[in-house]
Amino acid sequence: MNSDEPLLPSSQGPHTRVASSSCLRANSSSSSANLDDALCDIDLRVADRVSVGDRDTSNSFDHSKQQFNSAESHFFRQFLLECPAPKGRRLVSWGTMELQHEYKSSAFEISRAPSRVQEKLNKSQRLRHRSGQLDDNRLNQLNPRLIYVDDPRKTNDKFEFTGNEIRTSKYTLITFLPKNLFIQFHRVAYLYFLAIVCLNQLPPLAVFGRTVSLFPLLFVLCVTAIKDGYEDWRRHRSDRNENNREALVLQAGQFRMKKWKKIRVGEVVKILADETIPCDVVLLGTSDPSGLAYIQTMNLDGESNLKTRFARQETAATVSEGGIILGLIRCEQPNRNIYEFTANMEFKGQRFSLSQSNIILRGCQLKNTDWVIGVVVYAGQETKAMLNSAASPSKRSRLESYMNRETLWLSVFLFVMCAVVALGMGLWLQRHHDELDILPYYRKRYFTRGEDNGKPFKYYGIPMETFFSFLSSIIVFQIMIPISLYITMEVVRLGQSYFMIEDRHLYDSLSGSRFQCRSLNINEDLGQIRYIFSDKTGTLTENKMEFRRASVFGKNYGASLTAADPSQDVKLSGTAGRKRWKLKSETAVDSELMEILHKTLDGDERITAHEFFLTLAACNTVIPMLNISPPSGNELSEGVEAIEYQGESPDELALVSTASAYGYTLCERTSGHIVIDVNGEKLRLDVLGLHEFDSVRKRMSVVIKFPNGSVKVLVKGADTSILSILDEDTIRGNHLKCATQGHLKEYSSEGLRTLVVAARDLSDAELEEWQSRYEDASTSLTDRATKLRQTAALIECNLNLLGATAIEDKLQEGVPETIESLRQAGIKVWVLTGDKQETAISIGLSCKLLTTDMQQIIINGNSEEQCRSLLANAKARYGVKGANRKSPNFERKMSADTNYCEIPDDANVSYMPRRHLQKEEAPTCSSLALIIDGNSLLFDLATSCRVVICCRVAPLQKAGIVDLIKSRTDDMTLAIGDGANDVSMIQMADVGVGICGQEGRQAVMASDFAMGQFRFLKKLLLVHGHWNYQRVGYLVLYNFYRNAVFVLMLFILCAAFSTTSALTDWSSVFYAVIYTSVPTIFVGILDKDLSHRTLLQYPKLYGAGHRQESYNLHLFWITMIDTLWQSLVLFYIPVYIYKESTIDIWSMGSLWTIAVVILVNVHLAMDIHRWVFMTHAAVWGSIVITYACMVVLDSIPVFPNYWTIYHLALSPTYWLTICLIIIVALLPRFLLKAVQQTFWPSDIQIAREAEILRERPDYLGLRADQGSG
Repeated sequence: MNSDEPLLPSSQGPHTRVASSSCLRANSSSSSANLDDALCDIDLRVADRVSVGDRDTSNSFDHSKQQFNSAESHFFRQFLLECPAPKGRRLVSWGTMELQHEYKSSAFEISRAPSRVQEKLNKSQRLRHRSGQLDDNRLNQLNPRLIYVDDPRKTNDKFEFTGNEIRTSKYTLITFLPKNLFIQFHRVAYLYFLAIVCLNQLPPLAVFGRTVSLFPLLFVLCVTAIKDGYEDWRRHRSDRNENNREALVLQAGQFRMKKWKKIRVGEVVKILADETIPCDVVLLGTSDPSGLAYIQTMNLDGESNLKTRFARQETAATVSEGGIILGLIRCEQPNRNIYEFTANMEFKGQRFSLSQSNIILRGCQLKNTDWVIGVVVYAGQETKAMLNSAASPSKRSRLESYMNRETLWLSVFLFVMCAVVALGMGLWLQRHHDELDILPYYRKRYFTRGEDNGKPFKYYGIPMETFFSFLSSIIVFQIMIPISLYITMEVVRLGQSYFMIEDRHLYDSLSGSRFQCRSLNINEDLGQIRYIFSDKTGTLTENKMEFRRASVFGKNYGASLTAADPSQDVKLSGTAGRKRWKLKSETAVDSELMEILHKTLDGDERITAHEFFLTLAACNTVIPMLNISPPSGNELSEGVEAIEYQGESPDELALVSTASAYGYTLCERTSGHIVIDVNGEKLRLDVLGLHEFDSVRKRMSVVIKFPNGSVKVLVKGADTSILSILDEDTIRGNHLKCATQGHLKEYSSEGLRTLVVAARDLSDAELEEWQSRYEDASTSLTDRATKLRQTAALIECNLNLLGATAIEDKLQEGVPETIESLRQAGIKVWVLTGDKQETAISIGLSCKLLTTDMQQIIINGNSEEQCRSLLANAKARYGVKGANRKSPNFERKMSADTNYCEIPDDANVSYMPRRHLQKEEAPTCSSLALIIDGNSLLFDLATSCRVVICCRVAPLQKAGIVDLIKSRTDDMTLAIGDGANDVSMIQMADVGVGICGQEGRQAVMASDFAMGQFRFLKKLLLVHGHWNYQRVGYLVLYNFYRNAVFVLMLFILCAAFSTTSALTDWSSVFYAVIYTSVPTIFVGILDKDLSHRTLLQYPKLYGAGHRQESYNLHLFWITMIDTLWQSLVLFYIPVYIYKESTIDIWSMGSLWTIAVVILVNVHLAMDIHRWVFMTHAAVWGSIVITYACMVVLDSIPVFPNYWTIYHLALSPTYWLTICLIIIVALLPRFLLKAVQQTFWPSDIQIAREAEILRERPDYLGLRADQGSG
């Protein structure tokens, strides 16, 4: 084949006017039909502009504009999601990072009426990012950022740009104390205890010692401050190391080392291979003559694959010649979008565009490139990396919110007790008003010799004394609100996270990724999940694409694939002796299709096949990496040239590898051309322009020029996007379209990912008009993305269909078993995917999400009215009634195991009965599944279903669906995904789980928990989730009980309502902090009600979390009643036993202190399920520590309880009293538990008994006969 002649015949002659090659812009998203999975943000402004068109355009543009508008309006009909909210509008926003190159909105509105959604779309110029993103009108040409190359002084003449020094720390030495205290006192409980401390400092209210009262609050504040201070010290150290790194900066005509923190905007920097980029830099030149550079963005977005960036040819040539570059860059103001950069540059009288492919961001690393030279455009805190350094939205545990409700009830109890004491004090003073000077324990005047004799003795009158009694009571009963509970919960969650991280069953050996706990405050929510929202690609599947089927010229290929045989390729092509290409992984080929490619006849079928594979090799952003291997004895004469492809999309890599297997090997890519080895002959194609993939067009296209001057546009994209812009004027075109559509449906039913390929020739007039508009659009600083889409519509029309591809994405290991276990646990699994409906159904069947016994309701509707009507019919047919999920009776009306149905794009309704149903039987709600295409969603029907699959949904729709369930139900939601398109969904759900997959680490960085495989979700929820919920639920109840029993005992102890306590100040302080806190921590971390084997074997045990068996309001009130009984026993038994003795009040106080500590620890011991050494040491050790502290305190002569413990310990009555207190106080609890477990056992208790019988067969005398065979 002669390289001077075109590979393919063109209907157009050579062009006389061809513009200079445009810079190839690196694509930052996928390009397959399903690459809308990689989208995160949607630019809603296009809705208005596209729908009405551009009335000022020329007549030559009208036809293309109409087709473009049609495609746009079709997209927005799909994008609108109707999700009625319970109370008017609900504005939802999410995300901390903008993750797509031209879609920047990150809010999604759900309203009751569809008209409100449309109204919002019409009014909104842009939905704002929740975390305060900069105004999207930053591209206003009236206020661009001006960068004078190599002139930082002129660039920053107004001192408006920041330096390159960064600071991620929160505090300085001066601001640490006030700022940290301000942050800590955001907790209302801390303010409560601060008020208590302040009250205790007042002389009339000094119930405790002033120093003693400070101890609990100071302890909590100091522990938190030390933790925060250590974390901030580490940030300071990291900032210091980062700011003091050095880079080469052009100074006085030479590159010299300069610290990063001193680099300024406008300076020219030089980065060497493997170095980190110090700031955001626009490339001026590279070591590659074509201006190509490779970077790794792992530090920025977590992706490990290499990406390409380009220097403009205008500047790259000057740099390679050693010339001086002086120019002006106009760029957008600093913003968070790491996938978009809009600017232009004036250089040597020329003005050309700069895009995201021309900038390298701070934190990236230079790879496979010797050096690059660029100019700083953003520095320090204004770099995109620093603007995206905000943390993910904080989430709050559901159980913690319930805990606040119970804390409010405890506050009411506290107020009532204090009011009772104050009222009693006032009545007592009124009754004994005339006897106050002669009562033995109360007086209002001094009776001492000297000048104070007869003066008032701190007596302020009955009203004030009553008020002071109320305040003093608050101080005495302060621990009713457990301040130590906050720290205890943090320590327990930390310990739980440690054991989850160290669980070897959650370690992925394939990727080497361990389980990660990125949020420590929602561990217990893992045990209450009712809905799981899962992505498909990369989450349920491996995201490792393999080419399986192809439709070329209306014929189906790939039914019998064989491994590619290089020697056979050589023989067929007649190119023996030429070098072969060795790919990293072999791709199977179809021998029949291979023969067609090597035919010598120039038939339509062969030409179409050539264009088909040429498009696969050329229409992408994949970068070839060559590695020539030395020839060996059994190799061809020139050896084998190994080639490895680097790309951001697994789909693109699979398609390019497939093209290479069929003889079309992409072997070189520069900013202006590509080289394809076609069966041994090099074909150089000039790239005139590239229209990247976006979710509006759902396709990408490249304009290439052949050696003979002919120009073609090659397009690939989603079937819904390509099939609507084909040239259907010919009979052959209609025949190809119908045949290809049949093949597409067949591929989708097999679970394959499909893509349509098309192309057409461009005439001179079309090329000239496109080039003119393309140049204007690409250099525009305002609405560049919209103008580029309008420009693409000029050439993406009247296409000739070439064929379609089908790629297989295999299921991950253990996915079907995991989904089945989750369904048995009462968890509803919803799959939200951008794939075709048939593909989603096929994957649903293979992963056991859908079963053959489910009733499939297929609802087809093109309009909102049709969808509403058909959905209403489906609801009526299956008896689905509207229900408020937040009503308490809903759980009894709705089964945990419910159902399946569907909404594609046609206009009829059909019902496919289950195989085991008779025709006359009406299907029940227990066997339905719902499949939806993203156009609409009916809440009542969806929540009545066991399975829901949403197809063709955009990233914001995913988050909107999650928020629909969150806002309309009280159920806990979990979202799991692996890609950037799942970030909004992950952050919207109550619990977000990221998969360490093939699509980078954006999902991991935005998640609460991260793991390597979907199958790990089974143990995470059913085992660790159950344990965490059971532990934390009991921990909260026990802390309420522990403090309340102590406070109620003090309340009964109040003699004459004077708030006088028999306990020492230190005993009251140490009770919650030292005496009883350690056992609760170890039990909260180590206790297990059931083994992991039992929990995995019986997934329905997970339903205990749904029923809130470990923590609910009923349990709280039962606990409070038990607490009241125990406090009465604690007080009256010692009083009754010692009423005739001469024991003093401080000795009684020592007895009460020891008794209450032993009581609460034995109470805890009764509820422990799994005893280990650390549990024994904590429970019994705390009693020993209490005695030790009592001995120390009673040995200090200045204390009123001096030596009391020594007298008491010698008396048998003392020990008998403690034993009697324990038995009588815990007897009702013991009897109640025995009766309940005997006659009304829960599932957990039954499973526990079964465990004991399995582990101890002699437990009930059931030891097996050892002698039996």
